[in-house]
Amino acid sequence: MSAGWVASARRIAPLAWPVFIGQLSVVAFGTIDTLLVARHSTHDLAALAVGGASYFTIYIGFMGVVVALSPIVGQLFGAGKHAEAGAQVHQAVWLALAMSVPGCVLLLFPAPFIAMSGLSGQLESVVRGYLATLAFSLPAALLFTVFRAFNTAISRPKAVMVLQLASLAVKLPLSWLLLEGAPTIGLPALGVVGCAWATAIVMWGEVLLALWVLKHDRFYAPFALFSGGRRGLQALHAPSQRALLRLGVPMGLSTVIEVSGFTLMAVFIARVGATQVAGHQIAANLMAMLFMIPLALSHAASTLVAQHIGARELREAQRLGWHAMVLCTGLAAVCGVVVALARHPLVALYTADAAVAGVATAIIAWLAVFHIGDAVQTMAAFVLRSWRVATVPMLIYAGSLGGVGLGGGVLLAFDVLGGTPVWLQGAVGFWVAGSVGLALAGLALSWLLWWVLRQKVPRTAIS
Repeated sequence: MSAGWVASARRIAPLAWPVFIGQLSVVAFGTIDTLLVARHSTHDLAALAVGGASYFTIYIGFMGVVVALSPIVGQLFGAGKHAEAGAQVHQAVWLALAMSVPGCVLLLFPAPFIAMSGLSGQLESVVRGYLATLAFSLPAALLFTVFRAFNTAISRPKAVMVLQLASLAVKLPLSWLLLEGAPTIGLPALGVVGCAWATAIVMWGEVLLALWVLKHDRFYAPFALFSGGRRGLQALHAPSQRALLRLGVPMGLSTVIEVSGFTLMAVFIARVGATQVAGHQIAANLMAMLFMIPLALSHAASTLVAQHIGARELREAQRLGWHAMVLCTGLAAVCGVVVALARHPLVALYTADAAVAGVATAIIAWLAVFHIGDAVQTMAAFVLRSWRVATVPMLIYAGSLGGVGLGGGVLLAFDVLGGTPVWLQGAVGFWVAGSVGLALAGLALSWLLWWVLRQKVPRTAIS
């Protein structure tokens, strides 16, 4: 490895590891719920799979719009324009509040997700209660996204990590208490809905702590974050909102397509039965934890690339983006293979149900291919966003992940065309099609990144 590659890795690592730990703690919210609910009831685990996929699809789309703040602030920070970067935080808060309105409506009236999953009776009622509770959590989640995006852009991910770890420490006992109840103090067992209440309580606590940090940590003083007068927030600024939306809308749509191709698997798999969707939930949770590695690297790399662009150091931005792509791909290959080989003992940590375990292990056998494609497309997309390129990636996602991944999964899982082998039917079919879709997305986005880098920094060798 050349000195240039080593230097890039050393610059990415200090930003990546706090993001990794912080994001892993966020995924651990779902892991805690999955582990607790799996041992509580297979019925509730199926409700968690469908409800969690529905909530995540809604949240991730609106979050994708709000995180447009990150490349914008990163470029301003790289250019030394701290007060302007702080003003963008105010605009992102307005945007997060606006995004919360349609998001909460969808959670309170989740008919489309219920219809796609084919739920009815008691299971439908539990899912509706779970989503209605999470409607209270969504505004807090989007507001905390502003805090996270801002700190990531200014190379301060540890501030986010500390709050996320503190929230995790509260989430575990609170979820257990509300799930199982405490008859001695008159608290009834709320089942999976109790886990949703725990998430909502913890998320609002996270927002209050984030506000306290921004106000009392002197590091943030140059950003003039509390210059909004009595109202607290600066007035809406139309040009800033247009800039956020111009970048954020295609980012949000890309994220929805990318994530819904994964989360909506659970909604469709629910039609096959509780055992299939429970096995999928275990595999999905493992995949989500593994995904935190390329996600952390992508956040770190995109932050550095955006800062170099703001400082007009385009050659270094180009080199760093390329190095990050290769580093991320190599780590994904190693991690994917290790988890696939260790799938049997890993699944045993979740469930003792042989039928559920059989479904989960069959899915995880495909995890290495799935994860490599996922890592490549994520890094390419994040680096492209640093250059404010988001519309073409959205179209690539629509074709590869929405069409090939989710559409192909429906064809395989339900044997729509006839002749699908038995082993490809059910949950495994969605994961096989998803792996192909992610591979196509990774190849297309990598080519697009190469083309953009050549256009932005002509006649410069990438080394």
